[in-house]
Amino acid sequence: MIEGERGGTLDLFLVERLITKMPVINVDDLTDKDKAKMEVDQLKIEVKLERALVSKCCEEVRDYIQAGAEEDPLVKGIPEEKNPFKEKGGCVIS
Repeated sequence: MIEGERGGTLDLFLVERLITKMPVINVDDLTDKDKAKMEVDQLKIEVKLERALVSKCCEEVRDYIQAGAEEDPLVKGIPEEKNPFKEKGGCVIS
């Protein structure tokens, strides 16, 4: 895992995929044997990925959200004087 600039982690496999230019393959032009080989290769890659328990991930996400809740305008709200979407004035029907 690589530490991201915002404190998160990136899987080395994903980083390698982002950096490496993957050739474009038209799957319709491949034989069934080639398709099966690609699938097996992909499964070999995926089996090496580090797995995490959902319960552990949920706790980490919850803690991350709660740590930033004080600065989050979606949780805390926007002060009326700083709200650019506040109605400027009302209309009067007479």
